[in-house]
Amino acid sequence: MKLKTLLPFLALAIACSSPKTEEATAEKRSGNPIFEGWYADPEGIVFGDEYWIYPTFSAAFEEQMHFDAFSSKDLVTWEKHERILDSADIKWAKQAMWAPAAIEKDGKYYLFFAANDPLTPERPGYDPDNDINHFGGIGVAVADSPGGPFKDHLGKPLLSDFHNGAQPIDQFVFKDTDGTHYFFYGGWSHCNIGKLNADFTGFEPWEDGELFHEITPEGYVEGPFMFLRKGIYYLMWSEGGWTNDSYKVAYAMAEKATGPYRRIGTILESDTTIATGAGHNSVIQKPGTDEWYMVYHRRPIPTEGRDHRVTSIDVMEFNEDGTIKPIKMTFEGVAANPIR
Repeated sequence: MKLKTLLPFLALAIACSSPKTEEATAEKRSGNPIFEGWYADPEGIVFGDEYWIYPTFSAAFEEQMHFDAFSSKDLVTWEKHERILDSADIKWAKQAMWAPAAIEKDGKYYLFFAANDPLTPERPGYDPDNDINHFGGIGVAVADSPGGPFKDHLGKPLLSDFHNGAQPIDQFVFKDTDGTHYFFYGGWSHCNIGKLNADFTGFEPWEDGELFHEITPEGYVEGPFMFLRKGIYYLMWSEGGWTNDSYKVAYAMAEKATGPYRRIGTILESDTTIATGAGHNSVIQKPGTDEWYMVYHRRPIPTEGRDHRVTSIDVMEFNEDGTIKPIKMTFEGVAANPIR
């Protein structure tokens, strides 16, 4: 067969082996928000070969009475696990549950959370006849799998008292390299650190006999989160007001989990071309790599309500000196990145 005769067949073969459209070759990405619904305060973590996110169900305070969770094999496709913990199983939670934080220990999965709205008498809104003002705080639930169902671990709050002026909310548990489980928490611009005991039923005192030490960095408001990278401990937190566009994420660095912490600066804040009120973050590291992601909530534009918050994820990168580059919020999200 002559070359001239072969040309149409060669063209057809090339066309069939080439991408048909730009859309077909486009890299699969998560998009932002990464799943539907109003969700805030997302805690991201890896269990086995899956990424998990535990967020607050963002609604009116009295309607935040359960938790959903989301899992993914690749950061792009997310499966919803409904009502992994419900207030029906937390008898002392009367008004709201929020800001969950999960960790695995000895084959069990623990979910820490804030509930009710404990206040001190000098705080505006305190009502001596209102149980939710003087009973509540941080609770813990336990399950046999990361998707629950979770059950109350203690039948009462793990922490309900006030220490160093910190409202007992917004907790995070960090396992250090020596196996110590440090407990970070605090609202009202105070951040405390404690040490959980072996069965997560209470706290071990420090050498001075105190249960909690204050480590509040400059600018801290709420939402602490810690991670370790290349021997450096990073403490993150939210600044500004959670109900408005001033919300943002800042961080500090230290040589030990206990600090002292030196504030470095802000790395995530409102971008009026994408979203506002970005904050209450967590961080996910792909195991065995130096690939990192920030998970956070933000307010779509236009914002129609105080509780209209969505969960998003974007890449987090570092400078040569270990400092964190400002996070670029996107609508595209991140590319697929399976653990295995």
